[in-house]
Amino acid sequence: MVRIVRGTLRSLLTLLGGVAGYQIAQFIIRESWWPQITQPHPVGWISLCVVLFGLFGFILSPLFWLGLGKFGQLFETHLQTVGLPEIFVSLLGLILGLLVANLIALPMADIPGVGVYVAVLLNVSLGYLGVRLCVRRREDIWTFLSSVGGIRERLPFKGRRREKGTTKEDPREDGEIEAPERQVPKILDTSVIIDGRLLDVATTGFLEGPLLLPRFVLSELQAVADSTDPVRRTRGRRGLDVVNDLQKIPGLVLEIREVTLKSLGRDVVDEALVVLAKRLQGKVLTTDYNLNKIAQIDGVPVLNVNDLANALKPMLLPGEAVSVDIIREGKEPHQGVGYLDDGTMIVVEEGERFIGRRVDVVVTSMLQTSAGRMVFGRLRRERP
Repeated sequence: MVRIVRGTLRSLLTLLGGVAGYQIAQFIIRESWWPQITQPHPVGWISLCVVLFGLFGFILSPLFWLGLGKFGQLFETHLQTVGLPEIFVSLLGLILGLLVANLIALPMADIPGVGVYVAVLLNVSLGYLGVRLCVRRREDIWTFLSSVGGIRERLPFKGRRREKGTTKEDPREDGEIEAPERQVPKILDTSVIIDGRLLDVATTGFLEGPLLLPRFVLSELQAVADSTDPVRRTRGRRGLDVVNDLQKIPGLVLEIREVTLKSLGRDVVDEALVVLAKRLQGKVLTTDYNLNKIAQIDGVPVLNVNDLANALKPMLLPGEAVSVDIIREGKEPHQGVGYLDDGTMIVVEEGERFIGRRVDVVVTSMLQTSAGRMVFGRLRRERP
């Protein structure tokens, strides 16, 4: 296919060169620039110009093809970092700018000499201004368009009328199928990859939608894997193994998005993740508490694996008995602290004297904090 397009382009440039040579030869003959050359044999002169300019177009076609390929790669690279809302808003701004420019240039078209140039200048200037203005206000425009699109759902009469004038309330009647909802991309943070629990969640099939791994996150992960600190190096290598394992899960789409911090206008990874999530209308998948708060301030949805882990811990009811090992003393006098099998901390009243022993505890209350779930209990009896 590429060979066919390249051959077609070379033939087209050769033809255009020949046409240009013919027009130039006719112009030279009409103006009598070189009568001693053009007048005795005009047909030969015209043929010579056609062949020379056609050969010139044939020679320039590889350079033109190379430049076209470079331009296409550059355009594609920049387009990958731009979300669908920004592309749509840019096109809308270009259309509005060109429309206003042509309305202004219409009465100026009859100005002799400069009318055409004024029209071209207005189209270029107002088209650029329209794109620039709409891109700057893209969030407000996209929000407005989204609200306009939701008017139909808020109307009291949603259904369409049947042939006999009745209203159809359920769109799924008569075999109609609702369109599937758009899958929201989930953008991975470095912390959630190194944590490793994401792999277990994805393996069980509870994680839906495409996973996006920005290039700057992968670069940060590689920098951690190349660290001189053995602990950081081990964590980084485990994160790279998690990425490889995620790519091998059937049915799970993991896309490495070629986007850099510079293209997002940020110097910090956390801020760049929030900006990327807002552009793609996606969610940030993380275990970082600070990133969680930053994203919530900017209105970006966050999926925190720690919150998921806390939600999946078994619920203990007051009066339920559990066995726990008391490992240290608590903050208050005579308190002992132990941990359940899922890592939940349990504070036992009068448990300080049983440090290093396993006791039966009756749950009295539970407290949910930002750090996790905490259980309070009292001794039931000492195990022999």
